[in-house]
Amino acid sequence: MADSPGTTSRHPALANVAALALGVIAVLGFAPFALPLLAIACTTALFALWLGAPRARDAAQAGYAFGVGLFGAGASWVYVAIGTFGGMPPVLAALGTALFVAWLALWPALAGYVAVRLTEPGTLARAAAIAGAFAIAEWVRGLTGFPWLALGSSQLPGSTLAGFAPLGGTTLVSLAVALVAALAALGIDAAAARLPRRVVATAGAIVALFVAGALLWRVSWTAPTGRTLAVSLIQGNVALRDKFDPAYRDRNFELYALLAEQSRGRLIVFPESAMPVFAHEVPDAIFERIGRAADARDGDALVGIFTLSPPAAPGEDPGIHNSVVTVGASRSQIYRKHHLVPFGETIPAKPLLGFFINDILHIPLADQTPGPANAPPLDVAGEKVAVDICYEDAYGGELRHASREATLLVNVTNDAWYGHSIAAWQHNQIAAMRALESGRPLLRATNTGITSAIDFRGREFASLPWYTRGILEVRVEGRTGSTPYLALGDALPLACAAVVLVAGAIARRRTGGPPRPTR
Repeated sequence: MADSPGTTSRHPALANVAALALGVIAVLGFAPFALPLLAIACTTALFALWLGAPRARDAAQAGYAFGVGLFGAGASWVYVAIGTFGGMPPVLAALGTALFVAWLALWPALAGYVAVRLTEPGTLARAAAIAGAFAIAEWVRGLTGFPWLALGSSQLPGSTLAGFAPLGGTTLVSLAVALVAALAALGIDAAAARLPRRVVATAGAIVALFVAGALLWRVSWTAPTGRTLAVSLIQGNVALRDKFDPAYRDRNFELYALLAEQSRGRLIVFPESAMPVFAHEVPDAIFERIGRAADARDGDALVGIFTLSPPAAPGEDPGIHNSVVTVGASRSQIYRKHHLVPFGETIPAKPLLGFFINDILHIPLADQTPGPANAPPLDVAGEKVAVDICYEDAYGGELRHASREATLLVNVTNDAWYGHSIAAWQHNQIAAMRALESGRPLLRATNTGITSAIDFRGREFASLPWYTRGILEVRVEGRTGSTPYLALGDALPLACAAVVLVAGAIARRRTGGPPRPTR
């Protein structure tokens, strides 16, 4: 197709402003707004800019502007954690948030640069390269510590493209969305050039992707166990200012013991760090009350608490673990959080940055020790329960080993760190993707919300109101078996994305003629 970069390509500044606005609007594609087609539309518009970009640096700038809009509008709640609750001075908190957003925006910029550098404007090869590069860059971004706002997550609920999740996880859904957006951009370009056959071809390919997702959605990759379990999910709604206050400690103990006694489930699930102390600091009488409540129904309670492990070497401090311990009819078990939050639970480059965490931020227990990777499920209440804590459920690849052996998934979290921002809604949407990927129900117990129950197809079927105290009583049926994603992880989507990207690059070389200047 002839090169027709359009007005925005001739005026990069205008393209960047448009891309920034598109990034901001794309946030509406994610929870709590949940407009998946809008996320696709915004991505399509960005890819249209890349499709006609004459130079790789123009695409990189537009991609960077899109990222600043997306993460600036969609993840600026980090400011609440480090400023409002972490105690960082407002100017430093704003600077830290800006640097965080600036880092995240590099990844869509890199995707645009690579795709345009390797291909010719306005071609199918470029459209393919754009989709592959975007999906790979998004996956790599997750490896660097923040997989939030992955394009695939926006497709729950409401889009049949989410049907790709059990096959290849969120990354494959992101690739499917990127392919739809790239094909749509190519179709729009073809319509402008009055090439009806190409318009029909791209439209057909888009429809095929949606139909494939719908057909995959109908597949039941896992099987029910045939038994139901009554579960009580406890939302304590303890204000963050009180949670770690020693003066509030006894009231906190009494609150959760009373909620356990009022519950009706065979499995009782407390939020993350419901007991914000070390296990040995909790009075025996509190554990006995919780244990009796669970044992009365031949069940168990999962209690969020901190535990200690012996020092790794003589002279060192004991290891601090964000943990879940079991109390009740089953043998005593423990899960220790493995994937810790940088600057919140672990201190990167501690000799250099330790003072920053300890003297500027006021985050309690910020220097923790990771638990073992791939911990097995807990045997509680007649089920095998794969537990993860807070931020860990953003990493489907790390949870799949325990999920294969489990019948139920449980996430305990404390999103009170992000106040009344959209973070808790986004987190709940991410958790729903873990349920869909694994083909298992997922139960969430949180401090202030969103406490919810999600079925094996990633659909929330019960929840508690935000910032209220209560118990969510639900019945769930565990499931066994394995989805393709649990067996293969991200290998399939990454291979597909790489093939699409490389195919685009090779196609340019086969067209003949000297490459256009793309720097």
